Amino acid sequence: MSAPSSASMAQNSHLVEDQSAVEAFLSSPSAYPGWDGPVDRIDTYGAMLFLAGRRVIKIKRAVRYPYMDFSTLEKRHAVCRNEITLNRRTAPDLYVGVCCICRFGDGSFVLQTGETPPDDAMVVEWGVDMRRFDEDLQLDHLAERQALTDTHLKVLADRIGEFHEKAERLPNGPAFLPAVKLIVDQNTEAFDEFPSLFAQDRVAALHRNSHEWIARLASTIEERQRDGFVRHCHGDLHLANIVCLDGIPTLFDALEFDDDMARTDVFYDLAFLIMDLWERDYFASANLVLNRYVARTGDRSGLTTLPLFLSMRAAIRSKIAAAQNDPDQAEKYFSFAEQFLAPRPAQLVAVGGLSGTGKSTLGRAVAPHIGRAPGALHLRSDVLRKSLLGVAETERLGDNAYTADLNARVYDAIRMQATTALLAGHSVIADAVFARPEERRALDHVADETGAPFTGIWLEAPAPVLKDRVRHRHGDASNATETVVEKQLGYDIGPMAWSVLASDTDIETLQQRALDLANRSVDTVKMGTKEPAS
Repeated sequence: MSAPSSASMAQNSHLVEDQSAVEAFLSSPSAYPGWDGPVDRIDTYGAMLFLAGRRVIKIKRAVRYPYMDFSTLEKRHAVCRNEITLNRRTAPDLYVGVCCICRFGDGSFVLQTGETPPDDAMVVEWGVDMRRFDEDLQLDHLAERQALTDTHLKVLADRIGEFHEKAERLPNGPAFLPAVKLIVDQNTEAFDEFPSLFAQDRVAALHRNSHEWIARLASTIEERQRDGFVRHCHGDLHLANIVCLDGIPTLFDALEFDDDMARTDVFYDLAFLIMDLWERDYFASANLVLNRYVARTGDRSGLTTLPLFLSMRAAIRSKIAAAQNDPDQAEKYFSFAEQFLAPRPAQLVAVGGLSGTGKSTLGRAVAPHIGRAPGALHLRSDVLRKSLLGVAETERLGDNAYTADLNARVYDAIRMQATTALLAGHSVIADAVFARPEERRALDHVADETGAPFTGIWLEAPAPVLKDRVRHRHGDASNATETVVEKQLGYDIGPMAWSVLASDTDIETLQQRALDLANRSVDTVKMGTKEPAS
């Protein structure tokens, strides 16, 4: 977050109390015993952070906004306590505890660890005592340096899934649906304050479209709350609030000033991160996070809410950029808010072929470009098999994991999960060998039942290429070996109605050929009588 200057903050009309004496004290190295170096400072609209060595002291700014009230010492104390409680859920090592800034009778100050002041001093301010981390390891900075890896994102998605699963569930708490309507209305009111940035017809169209989505999703949103998917989440889950600690992406700086604002559907929480990645052109990363999260949690009913939630998150960022006098970013986010709600047909793309043909590689490459943001749900038979067996994705399996019964269960799971996602309006890539004609025909039936445009792709490559690829696999869900490939080469795959693509080429060329086929399927549906899923 860009920080306004101290001078501008001092003139802020929302400031209700003079904190300059405390600011001056915390800006001095003498406030931190054993530290004689510079004290760095970061200002936000709601807080001031003082960084001395490995220590960070964060105090709340004495401001009152319609959405955030830090106007009294008691309120600032309560919110500091809440910040510690909430962030220890995900980053216990970062958040040391509440501290207090105390003043003696002679006017001198002391920074006191804990909440008990010295006998002869009074508390004049409360703060959050934190351990400093390397800001270069924040995920927004990694993204800027093109250093955000798939490994980071897989671990991050797993951590978010685990956090959401443990978060307090609120099936009988404040209704989330009215909050969704209120957020959309507040966004529209904010846009209306900047007529030179946001054309009235575009604002009206976004408002109308958003409420149409809300009307369609109302029963789903309410049902998800009854089913426990509205929980006390992070509330501000974007890349700048995630840092790599000891190589592990760690969530921090959860929304602390209004618990109701963080009591949301878990997919609304996740949508902020996905939107942030998408806006930065990290399309494949956004798709990876969604797929990993859904695989981790099994939550596929939230897919239908994602376009609305992504749009809402982008609209919030747009109005903030406008308030910060950043018209380019305001326009960019507003355009994303519009685009996320634009109709896109839900497609089913099946990628089959023997082991080593590159099915999963092609699936990952194509997924971000299929259907609505952030792209298709990628269903891999190798991953589903291990999920059914309750083992880790990279654990090696024995021959007993490839019985006819288990194979049937894997293909049933692909069909069931594909159907659920497609009916939710979300595209699917089904990735498996599909060696048997009946397995391929079953995907045609899924497309017919859901009304989704269907693209079947069969990959082929010379036997030496297949063996070489499986020989060099590491850390992948596939168990295929050269012996498996040799066995598969003897399969009778029957008549092939799917489009056959040679996969012994570069991935960019193969990706474009597959996308051309998928786009052609959509065009065929549009010109025919089949009604696409949306």
